[in-house]
Amino acid sequence: MTSAREIAAAVRSGASTAVEAVTAALARIERVDPVLCAFAEVWEEAALRGARTVDEQIAAGEHLPLAGVPIGVKGRRGLRGAGPLIAAGCVPVGATAVPGPGTVWQTWGLGRYGRTVNPWRYDRTPGGSSAGSAAAVAAGLVPLATGSDGAGSVRIPAAWCGVVGLKATNGRLPSADRTGLAAPGVLTRCVADAEAYWRVLAGPAETAGTAGGRERRTPTALWSADLGFADPDPEPVALARAAARRLADAGAVRLLPPGRPLRLEDPGPAWLALRGGGDLGTAARVRAVNDRLLGALFRRADLLLTPTTPCAAHGHDGPGDRYSTALTWAFNLSGHPALNLPAGLGRDGCPVGLQLVAAPGREELLLAVAGSATC
Repeated sequence: MTSAREIAAAVRSGASTAVEAVTAALARIERVDPVLCAFAEVWEEAALRGARTVDEQIAAGEHLPLAGVPIGVKGRRGLRGAGPLIAAGCVPVGATAVPGPGTVWQTWGLGRYGRTVNPWRYDRTPGGSSAGSAAAVAAGLVPLATGSDGAGSVRIPAAWCGVVGLKATNGRLPSADRTGLAAPGVLTRCVADAEAYWRVLAGPAETAGTAGGRERRTPTALWSADLGFADPDPEPVALARAAARRLADAGAVRLLPPGRPLRLEDPGPAWLALRGGGDLGTAARVRAVNDRLLGALFRRADLLLTPTTPCAAHGHDGPGDRYSTALTWAFNLSGHPALNLPAGLGRDGCPVGLQLVAAPGREELLLAVAGSATC
């Protein structure tokens, strides 16, 4: 699958056209989606019109950083947040699958043809709720798809589908979530494409130092297998820890000695209270304790590294009593930016991920460190 940056470069240079790129994406969707069920809607006519408009803009000398890149947008309302991407030259080809009515949001999405499947194993979930976005990117239908992350809804499907998933700092980009728990995000096959997305969404003033302002020293990182409260399975922990060591071996991070273990309060009750109108006093207490602990951690280190999920991708019958959000929703409560980096395959043949967390507003650091490990 050609990357978003490669597609855009070819369209800008005249080596290809937006119409060609979009037509190829639509053909892939037509061929694969009856099995994958990654799209709830496909907008063929509108996409081709949009591609012709991009080609006209390029011919007129306009600079479009993501010219002709076919993208999926999360859900039927996903176009609402895609304005900056469209202005940069992206062409939405359809709405990706999200959980259907009455569906347990942790499990699977509902596409045009039925239940969304994991491209690595059709009997497994792609994760939720950005299910279709993750599946479409992992299967190479589009190089980039938008997501939203209220408890791990970008990072979990990114981990289980083996792609990159970035959740922005809460409040840094517009979000319709009144609780403040959800933040926009993106799913891509490589970090360079996630960085291209971020430059567009955050704007030039916010990202002026991204390319030339990489860390002049090696960022420091602390490892936590469980954040002090979760009970992850051994295999995702081992694969994520190995991925963290590879980052260190590549010189991308310097792992600090463990020292005193991080012991956050379980954010689950607080998250559920904020989402469903429960005990807001408990939510405020948990948030205050965790904010204090995380503040101390990020005064000591630049990054926190954890497994992204406590378990491998489960079947379509659901996760049982286990929350796949165990290691992600703490950072929706606290608002920290976080990124899933593919960590490898488990014995079942399905991917798992390494989660990188940074201090608020430090998305560029996440992308710089993750980019040293992938394209």
